[in-house]
Amino acid sequence: MNGHDRTRRAALLSAVTAALLLLGACGGQPPNVNESSATPTTTATTVVAAPRSAVTIPAVAAQAEGKSIQIFDDATIATPTERFANGLITVKEATSAAGIPLVFLVKGVGPENGRYEVYLPLRPNGSTGWVTADDVRVSSINYRIEISLSAHRIRVFAGEEIVVDEPVGVGRADRPTPGGIYYVKELLRPPKPNGPYGPYAYGLSGYSNVLTSFNGGTGVLGIHGTNEPEALGTDVSSGCIRLDNKVITRIVEEIGIPLGTPVEILP
Repeated sequence: MNGHDRTRRAALLSAVTAALLLLGACGGQPPNVNESSATPTTTATTVVAAPRSAVTIPAVAAQAEGKSIQIFDDATIATPTERFANGLITVKEATSAAGIPLVFLVKGVGPENGRYEVYLPLRPNGSTGWVTADDVRVSSINYRIEISLSAHRIRVFAGEEIVVDEPVGVGRADRPTPGGIYYVKELLRPPKPNGPYGPYAYGLSGYSNVLTSFNGGTGVLGIHGTNEPEALGTDVSSGCIRLDNKVITRIVEEIGIPLGTPVEILP
């Protein structure tokens, strides 16, 4: 692991610590990615998984630099349509837990008219907007995560090399995992490492198509550990991706994928 990787991992673990403080303020429940005792708020829908994404590696992440950031509908419009807080307070569904920076996945390459088109952590899944280049710090990401729902597998790529290839649990029929292009927006440390979410949980930019609220959260999709490893390889969750605890620990502590890493959920 080189010096850049060590710095990136330290930053991520600092974000985990900040999230842990927030968890304590929330009664010990991980925000947004919880899955137990949820009640669907709409009827089940048929999931239409997205085709393989056009995201290229290295991907580009854009981290908000100020206390908030303006979101525009296109590259030229003068008036912003949204303003997101940068990890300080919650604005709608768009920000990470307190202390975690607001990061976007850039769609395409390079800015246009001084703005980047980015994927937004908003409903509907796949929403995009434009941010001013001067308001973000961009960085290259040489990782991507691919999840196959039918094969119940997760693959983590470092460039073209597969560094993780393991079974996962995915959403069951009445609470399916929606296919699409997402990215890692936050890293959380649940208060009980042997609990239903394991030692770590990644919050993604996407949402359940069935659950609009979930244990005080908003139905955010997550990748996390589990206390039911025997159920891996099956349709078992409320939409999140479940991993063996040793696997999620390795991804966080050894590989250290950064915020903004693209995640493709395929049929």
